Amino acid sequence: MEAIEFKSKISKDSIEIPKHIKTQLQTIKDKNVRVIVLIDDEDKQYQNFVAEEFLKGYADSDDIYDETKK
Repeated sequence: MEAIEFKSKISKDSIEIPKHIKTQLQTIKDKNVRVIVLIDDEDKQYQNFVAEEFLKGYADSDDIYDETKK
């Protein structure tokens, strides 16, 4: 299986294929393809990173401040 990767945007319910990729696809017109859509979620990745870094500084002795430990 061969993979071709490119970035695009969804516009009017369509994904635009860049010109240089279209020329590659013309040589494989009658072959089956598998389409995988990956959505960039950079904000979520950053939030997860910040949370992980924050929790690295959390010690077991800090649990005296937790509201659930009354």
